[in-house]
Amino acid sequence: MEIGMVRQRRLADDIVTQLETMILEGTLKAGERLPAERALAEQFGVSRPSLREAIQKLVAKGLLVSRHGGGNFVSQSLGSTFSDPLLHLLESNTDAQRDLLEFRHTLEGSCAYYAALRATEVDQRRLSDAFAVLQDCYTREGKVTRAEEGAADAQFHLAIAEASHNAVLLHTIRGLFDLLKRNVVTNIGGMYALRDETRHMLMNQHRELYEAIMARRADEARDVIHRHINYVQEVLAEGQQEARRLARAQRRQGSAGGELQASGDK
Repeated sequence: MEIGMVRQRRLADDIVTQLETMILEGTLKAGERLPAERALAEQFGVSRPSLREAIQKLVAKGLLVSRHGGGNFVSQSLGSTFSDPLLHLLESNTDAQRDLLEFRHTLEGSCAYYAALRATEVDQRRLSDAFAVLQDCYTREGKVTRAEEGAADAQFHLAIAEASHNAVLLHTIRGLFDLLKRNVVTNIGGMYALRDETRHMLMNQHRELYEAIMARRADEARDVIHRHINYVQEVLAEGQQEARRLARAQRRQGSAGGELQASGDK
């Protein structure tokens, strides 16, 4: 019987595994600077040469970027699901905005469901903080910008994704974060102009979602997300329909004006 030699695992490989886990679970975020080598080596309880070897391996994998004299960073590209030009196309296209809302049904419904089942005390505190910021925006009507409210809304949904403890869901939401934030800003601007009750409705829907997750009512949390996005779709569709009616009326008015002018010239 032939027996192969057991290869001893290098310390650097253990450090690589730990750092990869931290990136995958979202503890280390795209673009984030790692602690200084001395501090990081102390945290891991390893020598600086072993740490440097691990960092070099992660740089070679494209997970870290090492800047001379500037430290080591998680690769910024890990946080980008779409390129910037494509983001701008999606942002400006009405059909793409509809597609994003449809996508959010599946994505955020799952996030809310698993967050209710899996959120730790730390997750719940972070979610509470994000919810408090969002509620503060709602209560400062007339004093808060759409950009500020949109960022708070998107951050609340990101906190839910983090609490889901599903790496694929989390990184998908993070990769879409800028698009999601801009989508929310666009949506609330149009919705507030269409219906007076929109701010109150959104505030209540987010409160229901928060309370369902905190109480670990997973099915209810998923249902609230679906009702929330259905409401957004309903109001925006109403606005698009009204815009089409207005455009038709303006075209008819222009056409009638042209006919009158032509009649007067005869």
